[in-house]
Amino acid sequence: MHFQWDWLCLGVLIISSVTVGMENKENLDADVEVENFDKQSQEADVDRDKSSLEVVYQTPKPTGEVYFTETFDEGLSGWVFSVTLKEDTDDNVAKYDGRWEVEELKENALPGDRGLVLKSVAKYHAISSMLTKAFVFEDKPLIVQYEVNFQKGIDCGGAYIKLLSSSNDLNLEYFFDKTPYTIMFGPDKCGEDYKLHFIFRHKNPKTGEYDEKHAVRPDVDLKKFYLDKKTHLYTLVLKPDDTFEILIDQTVVSKGSLLENMIPPVNPSKEIEDPTDKKPDDWDERPKIPDPNAVKPDDWDEDEPARIEDPDAVKPEGWLDDEPQYVPDPNAKKPKDWDEEMDGEWEAPQIRNAKCETAPGCGEWVRPMKNNPKYKGKWRAPMIDNPNYQGVWSPRKIPNPDYFEDLHPFKMTAVSAIGLELWSMTSDIYFDNFIICSEKEVADRWAADSWGLKKLVASANEPGMFSQLVTAAEEHPWLWVLYVLTLALPIGLSVLFCWPGKKSDEYIDFKKPDVSKQITKGELKEETEDLEDYELEEEKENEDTDEDERREIEGTKREFKKDNTKKMGREAPVSEVDGEGREDIYDDEEENEIPDGSQGDWSNKSDSEDEKKEADEGMGDRPLKSVRKRRVRKD
Repeated sequence: MHFQWDWLCLGVLIISSVTVGMENKENLDADVEVENFDKQSQEADVDRDKSSLEVVYQTPKPTGEVYFTETFDEGLSGWVFSVTLKEDTDDNVAKYDGRWEVEELKENALPGDRGLVLKSVAKYHAISSMLTKAFVFEDKPLIVQYEVNFQKGIDCGGAYIKLLSSSNDLNLEYFFDKTPYTIMFGPDKCGEDYKLHFIFRHKNPKTGEYDEKHAVRPDVDLKKFYLDKKTHLYTLVLKPDDTFEILIDQTVVSKGSLLENMIPPVNPSKEIEDPTDKKPDDWDERPKIPDPNAVKPDDWDEDEPARIEDPDAVKPEGWLDDEPQYVPDPNAKKPKDWDEEMDGEWEAPQIRNAKCETAPGCGEWVRPMKNNPKYKGKWRAPMIDNPNYQGVWSPRKIPNPDYFEDLHPFKMTAVSAIGLELWSMTSDIYFDNFIICSEKEVADRWAADSWGLKKLVASANEPGMFSQLVTAAEEHPWLWVLYVLTLALPIGLSVLFCWPGKKSDEYIDFKKPDVSKQITKGELKEETEDLEDYELEEEKENEDTDEDERREIEGTKREFKKDNTKKMGREAPVSEVDGEGREDIYDDEEENEIPDGSQGDWSNKSDSEDEKKEADEGMGDRPLKSVRKRRVRKD
């Protein structure tokens, strides 16, 4: 049983491991390294065991040098609405007239915490604000961080921000899609294309023109962050060593180098293909050619068809050659508004011929087709290696006249403003708690005092485990199979290893206790008399048997009786004498079977005279055992 319980525990552990692995995959959607909050975030005045109603929110304050912060708790002070028109768009939709409001979250709100909300659908929105001080890309990292909540999910639209390039003619009232920016960062989605933008505009040192450089797409499934209706924290970290990190909820989802992980690359190739080079007319790019020495075999007939009529086919009996497969519907009637001059002569619609339903077929019988065994198709010479093969032609390389090398693309154009220029088919997109700084500790503390509280409230208000499992199964129906297996397998293993099975007769006989029954001498005498009566009855029954069989049976009986007497004297200990002066003796039941042909074997079991004497003398101090004699019959 111990072995069985070991297997049961092993099975349960395996199922638990698989379930935990699947739940982790659904919850994380990526194999990423999670960064814990800084120790400062754990010092926030929030008790993690309290509900959202007991969380006290205070407007976060930056703890170090910052270039911009915004909580929207005091409204839109310092923000400017755009009044210009979008270029290359119809005038009726080109205006940036999308509505912005400052509101609390619809779900899991913190009392007193408000954010910027995009309210309009299918309209252009543009709003911007100047930084507290411009950020110059020199020797300090740039950290941009803010919160987004798609309160209604997202169908098609963006929630990204732009860091506007510093210039003397920057006017926030005319902020639009063509306003020069240095960095664009944030989520964007349309259809099933989930994006997390990180784009920076790089200045070509030779031409002075700006090109957009896009970071490679993260290897993380971003769908959850766009559809779970929770507040998520987006962070971009740019370092002076020309590396970057992108985080969601303080989890790194993408990182790389500005020199190696941007599309197109910052630095162009040293060589390019010569646009004036052309492939020679005699250039042979064919790796294989038909064998010019191959000859078509004489018996190759290209005129044989691929399929022919089956000559062995026989028309089925009962085939109705004269009956058409379809006949006019006899119940159809010409519509009353049918105009033969306009619509032509009316004809009843065709229906299947009822006579054909019970017959093998109707109409003219045609032999079925079969594959032609003589068909070989058009003959083609086998292919051989081309002795003149020259490889795939490509233009020659020449030095790139536009080549340059920028070893430090981190040194971008300085930024002096932040703006949101968006279009969306979904309303109620929530933005909050913007911060631009250079120290990660400052950004983490800011997140702990703002987004950290939202996360705690949302976690406290989440449904129970059962509700989450049901919700997950509604999104992924295949999870129901996993749930059933997770519950059924442990139960099945428990029944298999723990349910008592039916014991065999041999097992019962083996376990039957050998209990001795106490009997007195008087009872032994009565049993002996019964045995003698049985012998007399048996003698009467066997009167008709022949003399030889009678002698064999009598000899067997005598030997049996001697053996019983010997065993009673040698094995039975004397019991205590009862009040009537009788000695109790124990009886040990013993069954003795005599197989066929073994009547004469009893002679070798007789005891010596000394053993008989010892048996007689031991009757006083040893208990007696009575032996129940089975009826001995010749098979």
